[in-house]
Amino acid sequence: MSKRILVLDDNQDILEIVHETLTYEQFEVRSTSNSEDVLPLIEEFAPDLVILDYRVAGTNGGEICKSIKVHPKFGDIPVIIFSAYLSNDNHLLNYGCDGIINKPFDLIELVEKVNNLIK
Repeated sequence: MSKRILVLDDNQDILEIVHETLTYEQFEVRSTSNSEDVLPLIEEFAPDLVILDYRVAGTNGGEICKSIKVHPKFGDIPVIIFSAYLSNDNHLLNYGCDGIINKPFDLIELVEKVNNLIK
């Protein structure tokens, strides 16, 4: 059975590239551009990994990450945060994420980080 990944990004181009790349790598991928969909999708889809954009309309990925990490059922799910805005990774690590990918990012780096966290 393939591993499942949930991706949140409000940039449709990035969402499509990440979705295509991870699908090509044999992952089952669900994508959303709406931050309010993340927790319901985790409940429904049961992902093995979540990738969140840091800057999303209406909220930030760090707060969503924190919500995932304190949730009794979802707390063990690894979370990667994408960010084009922060030069200080420690700020993002304070949200409890398991990995950080700076935008623009290399697709090889994305796949390597995902594979390292999902095994």
